[in-house]
Amino acid sequence: MRAGYFGSAAGLDLQSPIVAIAPTPTGNGYWLAASDGGIFTYGDARFHGSAGNIALRNPIVAIAPTPTGNGYWLAASDGGIFTYGDARFHGSAGNIALRNPIVAIAPTPTGNGYWLAASDGGIFTYGDARFHGSAGNIALHSPIVAIAPTPTGNGYWLAASDGGIFTYGDARFHGSAGNIALHSPIVAIAPTPTGNGYWLAASDGGIFTYGDARFHGSASGGRRRR
Repeated sequence: MRAGYFGSAAGLDLQSPIVAIAPTPTGNGYWLAASDGGIFTYGDARFHGSAGNIALRNPIVAIAPTPTGNGYWLAASDGGIFTYGDARFHGSAGNIALRNPIVAIAPTPTGNGYWLAASDGGIFTYGDARFHGSAGNIALHSPIVAIAPTPTGNGYWLAASDGGIFTYGDARFHGSAGNIALHSPIVAIAPTPTGNGYWLAASDGGIFTYGDARFHGSASGGRRRR
């Protein structure tokens, strides 16, 4: 599967900033999610609804597609979950007094559950998502910004804004940017299909590769490696 360009929201008069992207299962399209819950579709990504017409109590921070690509979940910073298409509601943290905001959502391989990750490394599990540990009891140098499940669903990686990586379950450590003087903070992590590596993305477009992840370019004007 090769990544392709299918369009962008760069020329649109956005009401709210884009906060997340999610690829379709084929890799031939993607969804963009805005903080107000607006959804933008490109390639073979289909529109199944949005929260753009809802008076949200808290902003949307993440989007996750279902395994079929026929739906998606939106997660808000207060842990609220919004479901569209064939995405099913398995619970939320919207009624919990969170110590720190939710920053990411990751579905299980079956699509019958999901993990929510908070900025302090706390993990909340729903449906068939299993708890494999958290960074909630660790004095973090920098906040958690992303979560990525392993291909089996029996583990996950947490990524911090300083490039630190935390592994749980069958997730393996392949390196981190925690000892690098970053130009800009890390904002996302994406595992390779094998689970034997991952990419880290920085807010300036820099890409860091680990394990069997390969470098295919970046938006920072230069190559960033481990």
